[in-house]
Amino acid sequence: MLALRLPEDIERRLEALAKRSGRSKSFYAREAILEHLDDLEAAYLSDEILKRVESGKERTHTLEDLERELGLAD
Repeated sequence: MLALRLPEDIERRLEALAKRSGRSKSFYAREAILEHLDDLEAAYLSDEILKRVESGKERTHTLEDLERELGLAD
């Protein structure tokens, strides 16, 4: 179960869309979350990885290092 407060103008738009389409406000809230959750997770995880790399807690490798490690270097 999820409860959230929306700004009045967004609430009005959501209500109008629900009335015009015959769908519930919950349907559209769920659709919006599902549509954007992957992007939000990716953005958050990218920020976390960048912080670890910048702090030196995460090792980085060049393409040349990886190719040599995998025996693909010329």
